[in-house]
Amino acid sequence: MAAAASSSSTASPETTTERRGIPGAQFVEDVETYLSQTGLDVNSALAFLQERLQQYKLVEMKLLAQQRDLQAKIPDIEKCLDVVATLQAKKGTGEDLIADFEVSEGIYSRARIEDKDSVCLWLGANVMLEYSCEEATSLLNKNLENARASLEVLITDLQFLRDQVTITQVTIARVYNWDVHQRRIRQTATSSTAKSTFHPWSLSVSTLSSSSRFLVQ
Repeated sequence: MAAAASSSSTASPETTTERRGIPGAQFVEDVETYLSQTGLDVNSALAFLQERLQQYKLVEMKLLAQQRDLQAKIPDIEKCLDVVATLQAKKGTGEDLIADFEVSEGIYSRARIEDKDSVCLWLGANVMLEYSCEEATSLLNKNLENARASLEVLITDLQFLRDQVTITQVTIARVYNWDVHQRRIRQTATSSTAKSTFHPWSLSVSTLSSSSRFLVQ
C-alpha cells in the first residue's frame, strides 16, 4: 500500500460539520490525498470508516426509538386536552359526563363524572398530581408544544444522520475501488517487467551465428 500507517491507526480524519454531537462525514474526492493527510493505509482507513458507519447506525436506532416515543406521546397529550376541554364545557351545566375508561387491556368500564373543578394528570414514574382545569390545560399545551418541537429536531437529526451514512458508504466504496485499481496497476507493471527481461530474438541470433560458423568450416 502507498501510505504507511501512523503511530495510531485509529486517528480520525477531520469532519466537515457536526450537529448535536453527531460528527459529520468527510466526502473524499481524492483517495490518495485523503490517505496521505490522515496517515492511514487502505486497510486502516476502511476499518475506521466501517467503525464510523456502525456508530451512525447505533445513533440512528436511538433516534428512531425517541421518534416513536414522541409520535405516540403527542396523540396522548392531544387526547388529554380534548378530555379537559370537554369537562370545562360541561362545567356549570349540571349534567354529569358519562365516559368509558380502560380498566386493563381490552376491558372497559363506564363511569359517571360529576361536575368538578379539577383533574388529575399522570406525570410519569407513577406520579399523579391534581390540577385545576385551567392549570391542566396550560400544562398540557406546554407539553404538547415541547413534544412537537422535539419531534421536529429529531426529524432534522435523522435526515442529517442519513446524509452522513450515505457519504460514509460512498467513501468506503471509493477507497475500496481505488485500492483495487492500484493493485491492478502494480500487477500490470510487474507483468511488463517480467516480459522485458526475456528476449527470444537473442537466442535466434546466437543460434544462427553458430550455424554460419559450422558451414564456413
